[in-house]
Amino acid sequence: MISPKKLILLTFSALGLIIVAKSDRTLSLEKDEKELVRSLTSINKLAIKSFQTEHGDILDCIDINKQLAFDHPLLKNHTIQLMPTTIPKWNINNNKNSKNGDSVPFRQDDISCPSATVVVKRITQEDLIQSQRLKSMGSKYSRHISSEGKNIELSGFHFAVGEFKYDNYGGKANLSIWEPEVSPTQISSASMLVATGNYEHFQSIRAGWIVYQWLNKNHSRLFTYWTADGFIKTGCFNTLCPGFVQVSTKIPLGYLFNQVSTYGGKQYEIKISIFQQDSKTGDWWLVVFDENVGYWPKSLFTEDGLVHGASLISYGGEVYSPVKEKSPHMGSGHFPIEVFGESMSSFNNFVLLVLLTFTLILVIESAEERRAIPSEEEKKELERLLKVINKPAIKTFDHRLLKNHSVQLKPKNLPEWIISN
Repeated sequence: MISPKKLILLTFSALGLIIVAKSDRTLSLEKDEKELVRSLTSINKLAIKSFQTEHGDILDCIDINKQLAFDHPLLKNHTIQLMPTTIPKWNINNNKNSKNGDSVPFRQDDISCPSATVVVKRITQEDLIQSQRLKSMGSKYSRHISSEGKNIELSGFHFAVGEFKYDNYGGKANLSIWEPEVSPTQISSASMLVATGNYEHFQSIRAGWIVYQWLNKNHSRLFTYWTADGFIKTGCFNTLCPGFVQVSTKIPLGYLFNQVSTYGGKQYEIKISIFQQDSKTGDWWLVVFDENVGYWPKSLFTEDGLVHGASLISYGGEVYSPVKEKSPHMGSGHFPIEVFGESMSSFNNFVLLVLLTFTLILVIESAEERRAIPSEEEKKELERLLKVINKPAIKTFDHRLLKNHSVQLKPKNLPEWIISN
């Protein structure tokens, strides 16, 4: 049995440990808070003019040359591009492409930034805290990246996407905007992605809308995420780190959508394009609502990465929920035919095929526009090749196994399934 003296000693020891632990925790919290303040001071540049929206966001107009992007060591001597030097054919007349919903008109009442400034959403402590939570939940990771060794649990993620795994220079997507109900630990989003590489060489740019309760109070917002090393050291959400060069005076990253789709009611969508302009400049542009929002400079990426285009492009939805919770809706939570009616029945059955075919068209057109004008020597070589390929009207076959081949003008027998059709 413990003596009274020992009991008193143990009690005081326990109290001492509690006080020390509490003191250490207080110091840790104070240190974290100071780090947050330091980060905010670095991220939020001096505002020339500011506005507060009805949802409580503060939008700052900052000097275009003093934005956060240029804190990046690779962009110290960067020359700002105010608009793309070339625009792909498929990115012109965006308004003619959609049949399923109305494009959301950009609306920020009484907000107008002065000349030589750009608009950015002011970052708060809550933004920084919640972005770290998003990372810990694995929301920055792609299905194409291994999560081994990163302490990331991806079992709660669900995806529904159309992919095109060939060389491309970007594309565009019309994404219906929704505000599905999510719990504090859940995410629902829709986006498009351009990417190349694997593992630590994975480089990607993603843009779309996201609903995450702690980050945006259950509202749907415009978001982006990029990485140049498989999410190891580079990249972030929106403008939480240097890299993305903002040029728009109207649309900031993190923009809250005023109008969203309703099931059985009116549909609204966001039109997003991500494309790499001419091979000389090589910057990756983001266009939203036909507005040049900004770009990721080529210098952020590597020669074996997005400097020379992408090898994957995808469009679709993503949700996350802890495994013990029921997943939130992905978009409307209904099949397209239920939302858009009978006119969408064929799309419902062939959604993947349509997405891939659409992307293929975009990639071909984009590649054609980027093709350099051939030199005189290249022209001569092309003429030589054409002479080899284009034969005279009467000539034998070139393949050695077909030298004495007799041409068949039609099949001798037709299968019954062709005749019956």
